[in-house]
Amino acid sequence: MSPAPDTPDPRNPGTGRVLRYLESRKNVTGSLCGSAGLALTFMGMVGWYWPVVVAGLYVVGALLTPPERPSLPDFSTQLTHLTDDFAELRKYLAEVDMPPAAAGRLAELIELLSALLDPGWIAELLAYDPDSVHLLSRVVRQEIPEAADAFVRTRWWNRLAPGTEPPERHLERQLSLLRDEADQVTASLRAAEAHRQESLTRYLKDRDQ
Repeated sequence: MSPAPDTPDPRNPGTGRVLRYLESRKNVTGSLCGSAGLALTFMGMVGWYWPVVVAGLYVVGALLTPPERPSLPDFSTQLTHLTDDFAELRKYLAEVDMPPAAAGRLAELIELLSALLDPGWIAELLAYDPDSVHLLSRVVRQEIPEAADAFVRTRWWNRLAPGTEPPERHLERQLSLLRDEADQVTASLRAAEAHRQESLTRYLKDRDQ
């Protein structure tokens, strides 16, 4: 069964590029300029050189058209998804049996992440910091789950073959490092707010002079 005429054939990537160009602003503008050349031809103002004129106007129109600009990602939407994933992570962690020291460090980390991700003005500020959103996304979706899962699996093997370094030591160090990363986000947001406050002070001072 052949693909629909307006659907790019995945077996032929060139088809998709051609369709994208046909729908682009460059092609539309070039076609309009070429149509103007045809109009001049019908009015008898071009003569036998009309193909060159039409093609030239098309090329000029296409070249002068600004390139297509991709849409910026909606980081507020990404943050909403991250908040949902964080809620799922907390449910998972509630079922993991951790030793007291690691559990305490995890509780501190979760408390900090909750303060950053809970709906409110902090989350609104965070939505405009894509680097911090990316860092927290990695911590929530990958690094904390991997640390907890590695601890559970390694603890089982350690019971079969004791004598190696206790897995809870690694877990404690991992959680401490992740807390340091979350602290970096907090420091970045604090610095942004401090800069905003200083800018307002300078503005008010300069306005009154």
